[in-house]
Amino acid sequence: MIKKFFLPAIMILLLAACNNKSLKKAEDAQDAGREFIRASLDGNYEKASFYLYADSTNKMMFTKWKKDYDRMSPGEQQKYKDADILPIDIHPINDSVTSYTYANSYKKDTTTIRIVRINGEWLVDLKEILNGHRH
Repeated sequence: MIKKFFLPAIMILLLAACNNKSLKKAEDAQDAGREFIRASLDGNYEKASFYLYADSTNKMMFTKWKKDYDRMSPGEQQKYKDADILPIDIHPINDSVTSYTYANSYKKDTTTIRIVRINGEWLVDLKEILNGHRH
């Protein structure tokens, strides 16, 4: 009886470990922004969260963002998956903060996020959206 449950549990753990290892740290701010945005458009929130600066405000915003996506119809989600990222302005503010303004080819709304380097790792900080940099 235990073997019936043990083997599937081991398989699930191995698959989960392999899946997490397939995500690699961003090489630079632009890479972090692109990976986060693409994963968000695709509805791959596990991958997007890998590139998120996980403070309480960002976690709250990210949860809402995910819920909004999950409420969309499959057709609407597919339009986001098919959308291209349209970078508008990517520029460093200093050596550890980069401003990343973009739109996507489906919804032309302009959004600005910050990419921050924390402990040598580039991560997305969504709080810039709260500062009114969404058009």
